Amino acid sequence: MKEIYLDNSATTKCFDNVAEAVSRCLTEEYGNPSSAHHLGVVAEKKIREAREIFAKILRVKESEIYFTSGGTESDNLAILGAARANKRNGMHVITTKIEHPAVLNTMAELEKEGFEVTYLPVDEAGVISAEEGVFAVSGDTVLISVMHTNNEIGSLQPVAQLGRLLKRKYPKLVFHVDAVQGFGKAAIYPKEMGIDLMSISSHKIHGPKGAGVLYISEKTKIAPLVYGGGQQKDIRPGTENVPGIVGMAEAAKTLFADMEADTETLYAIKKDFVRELSGLEDVEINGLPGVRNVKGLSDDAVEKAVRASAPHIISASFKGVRSEVLLHALEERNIYVSAGSACSTHKKTDSATLTAIGLKAALMDSTIRFSTSVFTKKEDTEETVRALRELLPELRKYSAR
Repeated sequence: MKEIYLDNSATTKCFDNVAEAVSRCLTEEYGNPSSAHHLGVVAEKKIREAREIFAKILRVKESEIYFTSGGTESDNLAILGAARANKRNGMHVITTKIEHPAVLNTMAELEKEGFEVTYLPVDEAGVISAEEGVFAVSGDTVLISVMHTNNEIGSLQPVAQLGRLLKRKYPKLVFHVDAVQGFGKAAIYPKEMGIDLMSISSHKIHGPKGAGVLYISEKTKIAPLVYGGGQQKDIRPGTENVPGIVGMAEAAKTLFADMEADTETLYAIKKDFVRELSGLEDVEINGLPGVRNVKGLSDDAVEKAVRASAPHIISASFKGVRSEVLLHALEERNIYVSAGSACSTHKKTDSATLTAIGLKAALMDSTIRFSTSVFTKKEDTEETVRALRELLPELRKYSAR
């Protein structure tokens, strides 16, 4: 059977040119970028070129690009670093109820340090109000952190609107955006959107695991989390992961070369997939503004709802079937999906996102996340729907016993 991979929000397949670039750095251009000899100079040049690529994509200065080990470290460095560096100005930070664990658990750490954290609510589609975000700011607030794209249901946050409102009213406030799921699917320009800190992860954009980016505006005060040999202006010291950085930059360059066309294709696949899923019995779609089931809606209405969410994430709840059971039933057919976020798969607690959008308790453990990529074909989602059409009646019979 053909392998159908629909878990791209967990990780993505590397582009072939990325794997080749990484291999060269491991076997040929393997010098330490801090070394003064030829191999070190070559490695340092590779890092400089990678920094140029990300600066160009984001329309920022090369000096504002820092390399990390991934999205989690970027989120931690942004939040802990900014909060601690600015705590003399206040001990209040703001985030949302649907952030990734890399943000929520970091906020919990700040609470242990004495910071007050405000968690903004979301509507049933998982979207915050930009005005409520601004209203939550007090004289003690030093940081606000809001994700661009939710990793479980694909809701898009109004980060550009929020950033502009914040800069107009509170220009000294630090605004962090977790763009791990949004980067590569949308044009995100920090300086135009009022963003001071932004996190990116390599393995979500067809790059290698273990690499990430943190954009830090030159005006943003931030404290390091680790201390070492002075690399990256002491903000993130340690010998740079040259293969990871080079592969990540190559992936970004490849992805952004055709991003607009690829995004259109992903939206077309998502629209058809959502329609087909809604045609199945007892299925609800999560993360689409004002919509749980598109059955009976006009084509324009479906298009509008789908485009108000991320192009690559589809969250569906299948009443009467446990998500883990359905996941493994699909796996037997070489179809790979996720029961919520891969980062929380092995934990038995309820999803913070699904709880925040008010999903019924009966559907909480019946939710599957499908996530596509540039490698996904329409036939893949069509085959997935055929498999679900066959599996769901049998699995519901079994669950009812």
